[in-house]
Amino acid sequence: MRIPLLLVLTLLGLAGSHAQQTQIVYLSGTGANDTKTWDFKISSGRKSGVWSTIEVPSCWEQQGYGEYRYGHYPMQDRVQETGVYKTSFEAPQDWKDKSVRLVFEGAMTDTRVKINGKQVGEVHQGGFYEFSYDIGRFLKIGQPNQLEVTVTKMSENQSINIAERKADFWIFGGIFRPVYIAVSPKEHISRLAIDAQANGAFKADMLLNRFKKADSYNLIIHDLEGNQVHTNQGKIVSDSVRISSRVYHIKSWTSETPHLYTVTVKLKDEGKLLHEKTERFGFRTVDLRESDGLYVNGAKVKLKGVNRHTFHPDFGRTSSKALSIQAVKLMKEMNMNAVRMSHYPPDKHFLEVCDSLGLFVLDELTGWQRPAYDDATAKRLVKEVVQRDVNHPSILFWDNGNEGGWNPIIDDDFATLDIQKREVLHPWESFRKTNTIHYTDYGYLALDNYAKRKLFMPTELLHGLYDGGHGAGLEDYWKRIYDHPLGMGAFLWVFADEGIARTDRNGEIDLDGNHAPDGILGPYLEKEASFYTIRKIWSPVQLQHRYLTSGFDGRFRVENRFHFTDLSTVDFKISWKRFDAQGQEAQVTEAHQQKALPPGDIGWLELDLPQNWEENHLLKIDVMDKTGQTIVTYSFPVNKAEATWSQFIKPGGTTPIQENIEGNLIRVTTGEMVYGFNRTNGRLQRVKRNGKTIPLAEGPIFVSTEQKPESVTYGIDAEGHWKLTTLMEKSGDSFEWRLDTEGRLHLKVAYQPAKHTPYAGIGFRFPEEEVKGLRYMGEGPQRVWKNRMQGTQFGIWDKTYNQTQTGHSGWEYPEFKGYHANLYWMRLQTKNQTDFSVYAKTDDVFLGLFTPGQPEDARQAQAAFPDADLSFLQGIAPIGTKFHKTEELGPQSQLNQFRSANFFGGRLQMELVFDFR
Repeated sequence: MRIPLLLVLTLLGLAGSHAQQTQIVYLSGTGANDTKTWDFKISSGRKSGVWSTIEVPSCWEQQGYGEYRYGHYPMQDRVQETGVYKTSFEAPQDWKDKSVRLVFEGAMTDTRVKINGKQVGEVHQGGFYEFSYDIGRFLKIGQPNQLEVTVTKMSENQSINIAERKADFWIFGGIFRPVYIAVSPKEHISRLAIDAQANGAFKADMLLNRFKKADSYNLIIHDLEGNQVHTNQGKIVSDSVRISSRVYHIKSWTSETPHLYTVTVKLKDEGKLLHEKTERFGFRTVDLRESDGLYVNGAKVKLKGVNRHTFHPDFGRTSSKALSIQAVKLMKEMNMNAVRMSHYPPDKHFLEVCDSLGLFVLDELTGWQRPAYDDATAKRLVKEVVQRDVNHPSILFWDNGNEGGWNPIIDDDFATLDIQKREVLHPWESFRKTNTIHYTDYGYLALDNYAKRKLFMPTELLHGLYDGGHGAGLEDYWKRIYDHPLGMGAFLWVFADEGIARTDRNGEIDLDGNHAPDGILGPYLEKEASFYTIRKIWSPVQLQHRYLTSGFDGRFRVENRFHFTDLSTVDFKISWKRFDAQGQEAQVTEAHQQKALPPGDIGWLELDLPQNWEENHLLKIDVMDKTGQTIVTYSFPVNKAEATWSQFIKPGGTTPIQENIEGNLIRVTTGEMVYGFNRTNGRLQRVKRNGKTIPLAEGPIFVSTEQKPESVTYGIDAEGHWKLTTLMEKSGDSFEWRLDTEGRLHLKVAYQPAKHTPYAGIGFRFPEEEVKGLRYMGEGPQRVWKNRMQGTQFGIWDKTYNQTQTGHSGWEYPEFKGYHANLYWMRLQTKNQTDFSVYAKTDDVFLGLFTPGQPEDARQAQAAFPDADLSFLQGIAPIGTKFHKTEELGPQSQLNQFRSANFFGGRLQMELVFDFR
């Protein structure tokens, strides 16, 4: 491919007023959705040995070249793929006597560059780092120039292969980040490193290239609205200049208030402008106080973070600013304030978005569980990281590798290179002031790890394989970390499933077994249930949980967990909702309130109760920021289940009941309904409506203990209702069916569950293949686990049947199958028009919908389900994580416990109403 001279001139914009600025000419595209076509040939694998074309930037696997490999694949079995790229560009006359640098933002993994057949510098080794070459002396000015780039997927440096290529992530090849030419005057500002403190103290190190004539500089600071807020000037006597100043009336940068500024430094010679350079920055102070905590601008901060790979199913590691914005917005939507770059420095635009939207960052040198980069390589690469990223106010810490993949020889190099002297972390290790232990058991959440005075911040806390971890268990862990004075925060593993759309398998999503499906979101950023749980637990506005009884006075205790924001900026939208018999909103009353409350304080939100507020079904409180974005939503059922169920019953008219015995079947008829019950055990065997079978059967079954019937009694009582009572052998447990004269079937159960059980309640059989969907009133629409109850909302929900296995297949959310909380009523929708409803007259009943598929390689990230298709439960199972059984997590992750002498008179009781009419 050839880049024409006219395009170069257009991109340069070499008008006189801009001639002293560094001009950028892209030889590639700018990202995943903006590429340019180069010539390409690969040495092995798919499409090897012949010249074709490729889009740049890209991972060559996604362009149909080479072979896919995950990092765990044995090193000795990997083929060395070498790709040769070719393109051409024109160098206009204006480039003569200029500094011309060819910049690669990232290429995996060893990169050799030639201009017009001549190698322009040393082979660059290291796949996630920006590097550049001075190519001025190799150019043919005013003529086409040939660029040839040879990229090898595996490095000749084995320490790089160990750090980058044998890791727990996908291994791609190619020029995966943009390539451009930077054109500057010979004498120019090559770097500007900034340290801007929250008190307005400003200093910068200015490094000059080919210092010769420059004798002075002018410095100008603007806010992002373009207002000039400060100027300064000084003399230049060497190629390294320290600029110091004080700026007044500034707005400081935080994750909640990401105020940014630009600084422009003009390099001059006797008043003549030689070159100018502009950098974006923020005023903020980071102070990691030993045995105390992390302070930003003087406020103690808790980091609520997630690990994030740069990844997209279609593009691999190639990204774009739009994708960065999407990712950061999703993190902010989860009320996160921090992100860890795992396990390599991200694209520049991702850091820019963290700066502008407000997200604290841990920037990381690559390394993973093995001996790190060799000394020379580590020193070279840490320099490339710090020099590129130093000015981002979002970056709080540097990570020197991950989980043993650190080289201690460079621990002090970060501070030497960094004007801000940020602290260094060893993720997974107790190091200097911090303890970043990974995946600790809850039982050992003493926050010491033999380091009692260290600041505790697991850089990997709960592993999110499939549907385990993340939201499941987080509330217990976070309460302990948040309440402890040395708890500095935590980072979940990981942001999104790293599933690649295989170009050799017609786009099939490949997660390499259980290696890559660890996300809070799916491969295309589908929101899983834990997304909403995290959002609730990490909300900076915390309302107390309470039940709305007749004595409700409209008061909620509210805690401001913002670090820098008063709640006066928050809008509480208060909605009272009433539903009709079809489950539609019949009446909504709305109001808005504000509440001034400083960061960290606790106060009271006092609602103005509407007249007859008890006649509503739902109180919903949406907490919104000043832009109108929802921070979190709280919802409260206004009445108990028993007081609500009758409001939704459709009158059916009174009809007489007839009983007939057909062998072992009791046949009971009323109006259009015919029911069949087993005479031996009392279970429902058959339901027909107008001659059409509704296939709910074989229930109730007590799911936590085996039960044998002792006696079954039945008949029509004095009120004309038909009753059947089954008493269980030895246990004394029982259930009672009552068919009223309107055709509704009532069920009461009294039972003693096992002392330690994953679930407790009753179940029925129903053919899953006949189900189309569900409408229900309860908590939703996401399913829950015993250790993941937060994040759902009370209301009326519609769900379509799906076969999604979280993180494994389907990716249609919310999942249909599983446990659903706080059931008030449900209507099961079927393909054969045999819909029916069930109403709960008992509070806190869980609805169990079938048994979700659970991948065989889920390890401990699985949950128990009763042997039933539809179940109505008073206890449900927790779920484990990849590395932890449920008993190793927190209190909410333990099995349900029942001690008959102390609970409910020795038995749990539940009452349901089945309406098949």
